Amino acid sequence: MVVGEAEERLFPLVPTAGIPRSIVDRVKGAGRREVISDRYPYSTKMSRRAYEREKARLQIELLKMQRWVTETGQRVVMLFEGRDAAGKGGTIKRFMEHLNPRGATLVALSVPSDRERGQWYFQRYVQNLPTKGEMVFFDRSWYNRAVVEPVMGFCTAAETLRFLRDTVLFEEMLINDGFRLFKFWFSVSREEQLRRVLARADDALKQWKVSDVDLRSLPLWNEFTEAKKTMFAATDTKATPWVVVKSDDKKRARLACMRYVLRSLEYDVGVHQRVPEPDPKLIGAAENLYEKGEIW
Repeated sequence: MVVGEAEERLFPLVPTAGIPRSIVDRVKGAGRREVISDRYPYSTKMSRRAYEREKARLQIELLKMQRWVTETGQRVVMLFEGRDAAGKGGTIKRFMEHLNPRGATLVALSVPSDRERGQWYFQRYVQNLPTKGEMVFFDRSWYNRAVVEPVMGFCTAAETLRFLRDTVLFEEMLINDGFRLFKFWFSVSREEQLRRVLARADDALKQWKVSDVDLRSLPLWNEFTEAKKTMFAATDTKATPWVVVKSDDKKRARLACMRYVLRSLEYDVGVHQRVPEPDPKLIGAAENLYEKGEIW
């Protein structure tokens, strides 16, 4: 996006009413460049060369990990949650880029059908869980009912409260049955989220990523923040903790997430020597990453 006529042509495509003017002005001034928030721990994004080199090394390790998953009959579930355009899908894509598709599946469910709406809420997710020797990546998950659905008015308050109670029990059942469960929350600043949505709207190959719900949710930043806080308070447990990934720099976020999974599964004795520790400034528990008053 070239600052000037191009940006003025694009902005009417994405409604900005309800978004602070300072945010809009900063995104306009940035053009196509990523907007790094002042609260992000790095002032510049990672170089493409360094990123590609490290990504290739980690993807080799992911193949070793997948072989271990297959040979030992592990069942690995990874949930990728976060605001629209936070980087969930791009991270999953890099995870799966060179994995054997027979044992690694992406699940990105659409709006439930009439029949699914009459089922137990978790039912359509359960049928997509892995069997022994498989990994499943959920691009959004059962946590739709904790954030997106209540904020957008797609469920009742009572349904959300019941979900927050039941999901702890549901996830404990998975853990007790031997599933390896990872819950990632991708945390993006408001400026960078708006820039990414605008970039998608201007790209003929990515416009499918921008839905009506995405556009309607842009002014509801504070409402999503409150829903996220409620979700964390109820479901960030010792058995199934949330892992926050700061994702203003998508490259750093992807590498941090890969390192976290690789070091967590310990698929062989040398993994900690080959795979660097995840950057604690970018990934970890919410209480360690969020500053006081931070509302990402």
